[in-house]
This record gives sequence, structure tokens and C-alpha cells, in this order.
Amino acid sequence: MTGLIFVVEGQGCNRRLIRQCLEQAGYAVRMGSAEEAVSEAQEYRPSLILIATGLPNGEGVGLCRQFRQSPLLEHTPLLLLMSGEAEEGRVVGLESGADDCLASPFSPRELVARVQAVLRRLAQARPTASFEQADILIDNAAMKISVRGTEIETTTLEFRLVDYLARHRGHVFTRDVLLDAVWGDTQFVTPRSVDACIRRLRDKIEPNRSNPTLLTTVRGVGYRFEGVATWPQSTSVCDCLACTPRPDRTRVPHFAMRRGTGAPPRGRPSL
Repeated sequence: MTGLIFVVEGQGCNRRLIRQCLEQAGYAVRMGSAEEAVSEAQEYRPSLILIATGLPNGEGVGLCRQFRQSPLLEHTPLLLLMSGEAEEGRVVGLESGADDCLASPFSPRELVARVQAVLRRLAQARPTASFEQADILIDNAAMKISVRGTEIETTTLEFRLVDYLARHRGHVFTRDVLLDAVWGDTQFVTPRSVDACIRRLRDKIEPNRSNPTLLTTVRGVGYRFEGVATWPQSTSVCDCLACTPRPDRTRVPHFAMRRGTGAPPRGRPSL
């Protein structure tokens, strides 16, 4: 699963279809209203914004321009759902700041493919920070982390968690997604294990633990890495399934079963 996708769509049937398509592909989805779309997106900082061009209370193209005028959202990928296939509508949408347009009606496969393509182009275009610009230097070969020039000691889990979050800078991850990505097959863990690991990391890397600026909490969702990281002799762009989930991949939540046993994990609720 990748970061949060923020959807602004006024029609109930389309809302359900869009959410189902994206969640089945492994994405986290948050639905938003047109009235609060900009403020909510600024709070949650999604990986991608998906918006319909026709909304009950206004033009989606106008809302697209509002997103692009926000300093926090001006570089966030934006996909417009268009009503009809008129060339003029697509041109206006792209000129308003959209990264891509998708004509309605659309198939679930095409929707997921367009989302993946937009996110992939962003990852490929994202520049790698220099050592001087970076808050954190992550050396995967030596499994060492340096924060503003000072090396810190981390456990294996702490290192893997920082590395994963830093490679998806700005993405919001739930606790269960982080358990899947970092803890993997480890048993006897709960979502609170993520909270405990985040607290330990903040003690080590945050200039002010009471006001974290690198590992931030997104209320009601999970955690996000806000700092600038760099990797010596490597790239900070990740091509794992978290960044490019497969539409035909059936994801079993981490808390659903102990891998290979078919039974619920001890210490975590079953579905």
C-alpha cells in the first residue's frame, strides 16, 4: 500500500466505485467534500488528489486551481475525472494544473493504471537531495543513520522504519501498513508497536521531541516523514509494491492472519 489518495467526488455511486477500485489495488483512500477539500488536503497531505470536474457546488476545474495555489499542495499529483471525452474539457483541465485526465465512464483497471502512472512519473522526477541539504543520511550498506552530521544508534526495526518512511516522504501510512512493510512476518506485535518505535525514534532524531518536525502524526490516520533524506551511492526513489501496487494483487491485511498458518495472530484481533 502506498500513501493516502484524497478523492473529491460529488456523486454517491461514483464515490463508492472509486473507493472500492483504489482500496482493492492496495491504496489508502480518504473521501472529501468540495467545501473543505483544500483545508483537509493541507492537513493530510495526500500522495495524490483525485477530483471530479462536475460537483454539486462548483466546478472541479476551479477547485483544481485552488489546490495549485496552495504552497502545501502545489506539487501534489492531481488526476481529474472528466464528464465526457471533449478535447476542450481535457485541455482546460490540464491547463488548470492537472497531471492527467480520465474521461467518465471509466473501467476500474484504467483508473488504477492512471493513478499508478501519475505517481510513477512523480517518483522518477523527484530530485535526490544532496548531503548538505539532507536532514538525515541513511547508509543501507552499513545500516547507519546520521542526523545533521551526527551518527545515531538504532535497532534493526528502527532503521527499517526510518528508511521506509523516508523513501516515501510526504506519504501518510497507517499503523497496519507499516507493520506489513517493516515488521513483516514478525508475530506477537500490535499496532501499538509502531507507536512505541516512533516514540523511540523521535527521542533520537527530533531536535524537539515535543514538537516533531521529521516524524509527524496525522490525526486519525497514522504517520508521515517530513524531513529530507539522502542515501549514499543509491537512489531515494523506491520501486517496491508500496509505490507501484499491482491491480491484480490481493492484499491480506497484516492483522488478518499469521502468514503461512491461516490463523489469527496472537495478540491481534481477527477479522
